[in-house]
Amino acid sequence: MVSYEIFTDSCSDLPKEVVTKCNLKVVQLEVTIDNSEPVLNRDIESKAFYNQLRAGAVAKTNAVTPGFFEENMRKSLEEGKDILYIGFSSGLSVTYNNGVMVMNELQDEFPERKCLHIDTLCASMGQGLLAYYAAELRDSGATIDEVFEKIMEMKDYIHHVVTVDDLFYLKRGGRLSAVSAVAGSVLKIKPIILLNEEGHLNNVATVRGRKNALKDLYERMKNSEQFVKLPYVFISHADCIEDAQYLESLIKEEYPAVKVVISDIGPVIGAHTGPGAIAICFLGKTIKG
Repeated sequence: MVSYEIFTDSCSDLPKEVVTKCNLKVVQLEVTIDNSEPVLNRDIESKAFYNQLRAGAVAKTNAVTPGFFEENMRKSLEEGKDILYIGFSSGLSVTYNNGVMVMNELQDEFPERKCLHIDTLCASMGQGLLAYYAAELRDSGATIDEVFEKIMEMKDYIHHVVTVDDLFYLKRGGRLSAVSAVAGSVLKIKPIILLNEEGHLNNVATVRGRKNALKDLYERMKNSEQFVKLPYVFISHADCIEDAQYLESLIKEEYPAVKVVISDIGPVIGAHTGPGAIAICFLGKTIKG
C-alpha cells in the first residue's frame, strides 16, 4: 500500500504537540514586523508578538511561497508518498492557490503519485479541525481518496464564530470590509463574526460587553452543533487564555464528553485580528455562514 502524507499550513493554528502527534506536515506563512526581515510563523512566540502589537508595532503577512511548497512536497514525493494538502481559505490568502500551482507542476513530474488538495474555506482552528480529523481517518486505515472525500463533504459545515477586541486590525487588512467603523468604536460593543461559505469574514451581530460576546459564541455553537457526528470543539485565542478556558467550561458543563482543543491564534492570523480575538470552531448542522 502506498503511504501518504497530510500537509496543511500554519494558518491552521494547531498546537505543536498536536502537529507532532498527528504527523502533519505544516508549511509556513511569514510575518514582517515593522519592516524587519520576514520571519516564519512557527519562529515567533505568540505572547511576545501580541505584546508588540499592543505597543504599536505593525505586522504584515506573506503567503507560503511556491518555493517553500515545492521544497517540502518534493521530498515526500521522492520518498514515494502521495500528498493531501488541506489549505487555508482561498478567500483570505493566495497561499492555497500557490500550493495548487506547485502541486500541479509536481504531478506532471511524478505522474505515478497522487497530489490532492482541498480549499477548506476555513481558517485558524476550523482548518485545524479538518486537518486533525483527516489524520485520525488516515491513522484508522482510510485511504487518501477516502480521506479526501470525507473532508470535502465536511468542510462547508465547519462553523467559525469569532469575536475581536478591536476591529482596526481586520479593517486595516481588508479582511472585514462590510463592518461599519462605528461598530468598533462604540464603548463595550463587540462584533460577532462568521466565516461564510465563500471563506470570507462577515459581521453578523454586535453585543454589549466581552462576557456577553463569549456567551453569544457559545449559544451559536449550541444552536448549530452536530456532536453526534463529530464530538470536537476547537478554540483559538489571541493571548486571552482565560476567555478560552471560560468558553471551554461552558461547553464541558453541558457536553462533558466533547473533546475541546485550545490553541493560540498564530502571528499570521493574529496580525489581522489583533490581541483579544477568540474563535470557536465546530461541525454544524447547516452550511456555515
